[in-house]
Amino acid sequence: MIPDGIKNILYEGDKKVATRNAYGERLAELGDIKKDIVVLDCDLSKSTMTAVFAKKFPDRFFNMGIAESNMTSVAAGLSTMGKIPFISTFGVFATKRACDQVSTSIAYPHLNVKICATHCGISVGEDGATHQAIEDVAIMRAIPGIIVISPSDGTETRRVIEAVTAYRGPCYVRLTRGTSPLLFNENYNFEIGKGVKMLEGNRATVISAGFTTHICFSAVKKLASEGLEVDFLNMASIKPLDEELILESAAKTGIVFTVEDHNIIGGLGSAVCELLSEKHPSKVIRIGVRDKFGASGTPEELYAAYGLDEASIIKVIKENLE
Repeated sequence: MIPDGIKNILYEGDKKVATRNAYGERLAELGDIKKDIVVLDCDLSKSTMTAVFAKKFPDRFFNMGIAESNMTSVAAGLSTMGKIPFISTFGVFATKRACDQVSTSIAYPHLNVKICATHCGISVGEDGATHQAIEDVAIMRAIPGIIVISPSDGTETRRVIEAVTAYRGPCYVRLTRGTSPLLFNENYNFEIGKGVKMLEGNRATVISAGFTTHICFSAVKKLASEGLEVDFLNMASIKPLDEELILESAAKTGIVFTVEDHNIIGGLGSAVCELLSEKHPSKVIRIGVRDKFGASGTPEELYAAYGLDEASIIKVIKENLE
């Protein structure tokens, strides 16, 4: 069942958008409004879609070359001069290669830098394990003071970029390479620390973030058609979580499933487990990459192999409910 107030924000149609494209377009639009926005990239602007901003505002765009750590330090310096730096590269480079600079130069002094990383998760596909960020959320969650957000579709991405621009402090936004169906229309509003209950039921709680959200949404609707109605929560804000929404749902259903294109260690599933273990002990089944590296293949092949496709999600939920 779709909760009251949700129908008016759900998108009706079959349009697909990559979250990296929505990011590039909205960032360029905000550049007209926020003159202090500057953008830095590492020779990947055509892939991260910051090229849209670069074309529009060439004097506020800086190609730092293949030097992610240096880019991060430069962004920290720019923020001390009143600028709002957005830095972009692939997720593996933003969180592992530049981790020391993110922690020491940005997070420790709590500077106003926005890290918007693309090509996250195994949905990257054929680029293979070295370019599939499956531990980025875990790394960023563990660094004090950084907001961590994984938008589910193009509409939510646009709203997230607006929100992190308004927020004063470091933010990590996790974006994807491939396209996915729009879930929300232009009536949707995003708020840091808040989730959205997209479906309501009492058999279980299913929580997802990012690219897997549209797959989960389809899966739980099929379960509902079979009489298994669940609470389905879109939890784009991974840090901070919407604790009230999760606790309320878990108290009602007694069993929670988390779904993410990320290692089940340290990501959304871990965040939910940490919350529930302290405030409302519940059974949690984490669906995601089970502590192994990615591989090369199409996104569809990899999702099936790693248990993140619709059929696999339905199977796990049914087995545990039975």
